[in-house]
Amino acid sequence: MADWLVRTFVRDADDLSDPVARARCGEFAGVVCIVCNVLLCTGKAIVGILVGSVSIVADAINNLSDASSNIISMLGFKLASKPADEGHPYGHGRFEYLAGLTVSVLVAAIGIDLIATSVEKIIHPQHTDFGPAVVIVLLASMAVKLWMMTFNTKVGMDISSETLMATAVDSRNDVITTGAVLASAFVSSATGFDLDGWAGIAVGGFILWSGIGLIRDSVSPLLGTTPDPQTVEHIKDKIMSYPGVLGTHDLMIHDYGPGRQFASAHVEMAGEADVFESHDLIDNIEQDFKSEGLVMTLHYDPIVTDDPTIRDMRNWINLHVKAIDPRLTIHDLRTVPGPTHTNVIFDCVRPHDLGMTDVELLDRIQEIVSAEYPQAICKVTLDSSYVSSSQ
Repeated sequence: MADWLVRTFVRDADDLSDPVARARCGEFAGVVCIVCNVLLCTGKAIVGILVGSVSIVADAINNLSDASSNIISMLGFKLASKPADEGHPYGHGRFEYLAGLTVSVLVAAIGIDLIATSVEKIIHPQHTDFGPAVVIVLLASMAVKLWMMTFNTKVGMDISSETLMATAVDSRNDVITTGAVLASAFVSSATGFDLDGWAGIAVGGFILWSGIGLIRDSVSPLLGTTPDPQTVEHIKDKIMSYPGVLGTHDLMIHDYGPGRQFASAHVEMAGEADVFESHDLIDNIEQDFKSEGLVMTLHYDPIVTDDPTIRDMRNWINLHVKAIDPRLTIHDLRTVPGPTHTNVIFDCVRPHDLGMTDVELLDRIQEIVSAEYPQAICKVTLDSSYVSSSQ
């Protein structure tokens, strides 16, 4: 049904690679959620007020806050779809992340308010009349929220939207919290002990916990997270698939919003090859990535391939440095021979969680290399990996 709704009401929905079409899908999902949440809020509020249930009224307010969150999400999609301009050359895609963060904060705030209201009812209890109307409205609410969860999940996956995926999680949480309210209604009706306030605290606590989790998820892309390992592997495999490429390293991927990724990497090629041919190959690789929607900038690293001594040394050091930690890698090795010693210059990529300091690592590398090459003095530049500890 989600596909039918999108295809029916969203123009150009078949081409979701287009940022404008993607934004339309996100805005349409927001409209659908607003309508559903307003209807749920109205129905629950009427029933909650009639029977005097603070937990049902609170659940209605939660639906109203969800509608407000949907409006913010729609605004985020709208602003994120704005094209790049002179002041923002990378576009405005991160508005979608900011919208998600705002929604998350609102969810957490609603949880805090609900807990306070529920505590007040426990201190000053009031009779709650649970009847068929309560059961009907809560069951209907759960059914609608289940549909909203599947709808937002489907559309969110289609357009790769963390905001819609968070909305889907929020809908799932609403099913759980509404179920808790319904369970308390049955228990209260059967035992005569009013659990309404306690159920409100449980619902509020769950909403608060969910909001905190959503805040954490929303902040991560704004701070900069490790890219998807599959994306990293695809980029590396694609670069290595070109003839003449001997290695790649120092990959960085910058996220400026969904569908707005920029990347850079170093490419090792034979230093003896024609420099213009190597530069032409790098241009072709960059253009091929651009056709996939990724703006890639590649740096040419020439390495010696016609000197077996240097080649064997590079392979030997790379192999034995991994004995310290399998995640360690080296690149850009070159030598500067002298009358008494040879400077062996290279870079080493270390994982962030390596259990030794930079000084300890450098000393250990020198110790390993000196055992095989006594005249070698290592000049090592330590790099950090910006994709993962294993890349």
